[in-house]
Formats: sequence, C-alpha cells, structure tokens
Amino acid sequence: MNENENISKLLQCIRKQEYKNFKVWICVNQPESFWQNPDKVFICKNNSDTLKTLASIEDFSIEIIDKTSKSNGWQGKNSGVGIARKTIMDKIIAEALDEEIIISLDGDTSFSKKYFQSIAENFYMNADTLAISIPYFHNLTGDEMVDRAILHYEIYMRYYSLNMNRIGSPYNFTALGSAISCRISVYRQIGGLTPKNSGEDFYFLQKIVKYKPLSLWNSEKVFPAARFSDRVFFGTGPAMIKGANGDWKSYPIYRHEIFNEIENFFNQLPDLYKSDFQNIADELFGTQWAKNIRNNTSTLEAFIRSCHQKFDGLRTLQYLKMKQERSSTSDEENFSNFISKFYSNKFPEELIVNLNFANSPIDKLENIRKILVEIEDLILMNYSINLS
Repeated sequence: MNENENISKLLQCIRKQEYKNFKVWICVNQPESFWQNPDKVFICKNNSDTLKTLASIEDFSIEIIDKTSKSNGWQGKNSGVGIARKTIMDKIIAEALDEEIIISLDGDTSFSKKYFQSIAENFYMNADTLAISIPYFHNLTGDEMVDRAILHYEIYMRYYSLNMNRIGSPYNFTALGSAISCRISVYRQIGGLTPKNSGEDFYFLQKIVKYKPLSLWNSEKVFPAARFSDRVFFGTGPAMIKGANGDWKSYPIYRHEIFNEIENFFNQLPDLYKSDFQNIADELFGTQWAKNIRNNTSTLEAFIRSCHQKFDGLRTLQYLKMKQERSSTSDEENFSNFISKFYSNKFPEELIVNLNFANSPIDKLENIRKILVEIEDLILMNYSINLS
C-alpha cells in the first residue's frame, strides 16, 4: 500500500478547497513492532516518506503527529486507526473552541473543492445539528475484482441503511471514519472517541445518537477509496478481502422480515411501559430488562428513550445476525424479495432477475448501486430536514 501516494492525493483535495479557514492534523502511524518485521518494514519506510512530504507543506496550517518513526510507533495493543483518530481529535479539542468543527478524513479519501464549505454551511444553517454522518460513494477502479467486492459491500451497507430508516431506528447511520463531522462541543459532551482496533467510527456515532439525533445529510459527498486492506479487523477493506475470496457471511443481506420484527418491537414499547410480555429483546437481555427500565423511569417518553439506548445499534446488529443464522435464503433472494416488496417501481426487472453478486456483470451491480444511492439520498435528506 503506497500511503505516501494516497496522502499526496488527499493534500491536493485540501489545497483546492474554496473554504480556507481550517487547520489540518495528520497522524502518520503504525505499530512500533513493524520496524522489526521484515514483511512490514516497507510500511515504515513509506510512512517516513510521508512525513517528509508533510513537512514540506507551507500553503496551509498543518500539525503532524509522528507515530511512525523508530521509538514513536504504537506500543502493544494500543495501535490502529481507532487510537490514531482519537489522538488527533483529542489534540484538536485541546485548542479548539466549542463552536468549531472537526471533519474526520482518512488518508485515502477524496472530495470536491466545495466539501469543507458545504459542511461549514450545513452546521451554520442548522444550529441544532451537533454531528453529521456524511453521504459517501466509492468510485470504481476498473479492476473487476476490486469493483465487484466494493459494489457488493456498498449494496450491503445501503440495503442496511434503507431498512434501518424504514423501521424508524435511531441508529440509522452508516459508520465510515472518513465521513464524519461534528462540533467540538458534542465531542467534549459525550466524552470523546473511544479507541478501538476496529469500529471506532460506529461506536462514536452511536454515542452521539444516544446524546442527540444525528444528521445524515450533506450537499457534498465524500469519496473513500475502494481497496483491499487488512489494517483493521472489520470494515470496508477486510470486507472486500473476505468477499473477494467468496466469504460474505459477516456482511449478509439480512431478510427484511427480521427488520420488521424490530419495527414491531418498537411499536410495542408503549404497551411494555404498562406491563411485561414476551418480546424480541428478551432473547438478548432476559425477561426482566423492561421491568428494570420501567422501575427507573417516570414517563413513557423516558421509558422509550431508555429502551432505545439499551436496544442500540450494536444490539440491533446482534439480533439481526442471530436471526439470520437461522435462515437458509441467499443474499440474492433476500435482496430481490426486499426490492419486490418495497421498491419494485424503482428497479427494472432485468436488474433483479438472475441477480448473482459473484457473477453478474459489473454494470448490472453498478446500476443497482446507483438506484440505491438515489433512494437513500432522498430518505436521508428528508430525515435530516425533519430533525431541524
């Protein structure tokens, strides 16, 4: 992986920004142990080149955090993108004002010249917005293996998003570390980002949602790179690696009926406030969970809020996985059934008939992705407008 080349492309995007009132923090990092690993030392040398590239910058304000040079790398288990993102954000809040904004990026991210301006205007026009999960799009590469993997993964993510929005889940965001922006104030109020080896973006957004609803719309998208990467345990890169080897079991197209079960559970919450009865959350928490919440809340509104805090985004995913394991239908069947049920007027029949993620032409998968983007964009925009 040529991270120095990626950083150079990122810096070009930053230089082209029409909005100029910003400062950049970059953490160049890898575990210290890589210096002693013959298979990994090339990463250290590439990172050293990146440090030189960054040190030569004079046309905008930049602070470089060196976690790559010998003796500066991450030690032990405290390594990876999660601790890097937290290190940067904690440095920022040490000097930033509450009303200022963090835009989280990755080294392989690209975006238009209006990107920073669009986010600044978004927060300015929506004073109550504390954070944004920014719309994303992975551009294709021309490499069929890469493109097939990213299209399958993005279809999975957008399918998940459409269903979470359909059932009214407050955890209806898509977690991408390169597609997050927040006010300094909310970062401080929720206690910052919890470092994880993987998934720190998901847990960060979940913490924000438990504090206050999250905006899901911005006029400009962000474009993360589509590439194979094993730097984290789960997420885009590992999903693509597994998927290219035919293993999608960690990222299934869940039966839409399972989402319906969760929606029915949400609709049952007012009745659960009155008395106990069997419900889907019993499988995760035991039979006393609702009683315990009821005993510690004094209003229906507080009870429902506490139930959503308990049955959160992680628990939702756990329930979906648990029920999906009992199903024998394929991803293609589940996707086709969902489209037939909810969006048959949006998809030409030829896109859905004989769909096969492993063998269908790339153009077919890309057309499916494009329609999903159009549907999702409208839903996320309307959702975010209604938050204002």
